[in-house]
Amino acid sequence: MKKQEVRQKLSIKQVTTENIEQFNKLLRYAFQVTDSDLLKFGWNNEEITQSKYPILKNAYVLGWFNQEKLVSQIALYPMQINIYNKIFNMGGITAVATYPEYTGIGLMNDLMYEILKIMRNNQQSISCLYPYSIPYYRSRGWEIISDKMTFSLQDRQIPKIIQVNGMMQRVEKEHPDLICLHNTFAHQTHGCLIRNKLEWDEYWRWDVEDEIVALYYNEHNQATGYIVYLLEKDIFKIKEMVYLNEEARHGIWGYINAHQSMFDKVEGANYSNHNLAFLLEDGHIKETTQPYIMARVVDAWQFLSQYPFEVVDFNADLCFALSDPLLEWNNKNFVLMIRKNHIQLKIDKEEYENIVYLDIQTLATMLFGYKRPLYLRQVGRLKADNNTINILEEILPEGKAYFSDYF
Repeated sequence: MKKQEVRQKLSIKQVTTENIEQFNKLLRYAFQVTDSDLLKFGWNNEEITQSKYPILKNAYVLGWFNQEKLVSQIALYPMQINIYNKIFNMGGITAVATYPEYTGIGLMNDLMYEILKIMRNNQQSISCLYPYSIPYYRSRGWEIISDKMTFSLQDRQIPKIIQVNGMMQRVEKEHPDLICLHNTFAHQTHGCLIRNKLEWDEYWRWDVEDEIVALYYNEHNQATGYIVYLLEKDIFKIKEMVYLNEEARHGIWGYINAHQSMFDKVEGANYSNHNLAFLLEDGHIKETTQPYIMARVVDAWQFLSQYPFEVVDFNADLCFALSDPLLEWNNKNFVLMIRKNHIQLKIDKEEYENIVYLDIQTLATMLFGYKRPLYLRQVGRLKADNNTINILEEILPEGKAYFSDYF
């Protein structure tokens, strides 16, 4: 039977908790996760069965069915993200999977289009995901907007101890001070995901039971920093380190140093997009950088209308001549009418003197601050003259995105 004949027998509909067994089965097959793998994480059989129940309960999941058999699926989490101190409704994409015998006939392309339409209707103007294939998602409008930086240093390279007035305290994962601290951090950190219960559940989902959380409390008993870590095989492994000020950073490193007899080296992840080496007296350490999260502008009108452009003291009109490989409503000219102290947006078919030719992928990576306009022109990702580039550089805020979550 030809693939197109197979497609004619398929129907698209919402995946519910009644389909949880098929949902899990498809995910396990696509990502080659076995029960034995999960048991190594300390899961029991009941937890394995229910491992992705939260997705079906809290997300909108869409799938293709061959009669009652689920053959392709995609899930949409309702989330929020900080973009330069403005909170945006965001659609988190996960659980993307298709059985191999059903690939090549456009099933996932159709699911993505439908799920993006749902996001648009929900006023979720931006979407984020963790890519299993960067080229695949790029071809559908997503682009890299943040990196994960890993590091390894010897025990002798730990920063010098600087005395602080506060102290560290180990707490449970559900401790309210941890939740409150991250909420404060997320609301003042560009690119950070706002963590509600769903996001915290995903944050802890694949972690081993031995992970430890420690909070730094200042002299006023306010939590201003935390570290999530694991001691294993003479290695101090840092999952995440968050601090609101330098005092908390020094307090956390002092706490790490207090464990020095228990490890030979420190390994960890850094999502700040700034090298750790610069902060160390002995900066000759191993650091690696790899792309982490991709984002997509779902609705350019909604997104540009919300975006916190910088206030400038000049007048100009700037046109984004935008192209989108999947969403027809983004294939327009979006004009920023820049006036002193405010910017208005309109759609216009006319040509403008200050015009930027770019695709939806480049728009996302530029507006998240991952790459600046001048660099994007140098590598051929956008077309604009010098004056237009100068205007862009003036109106776009600066700062790299911090994104440490996985879903």
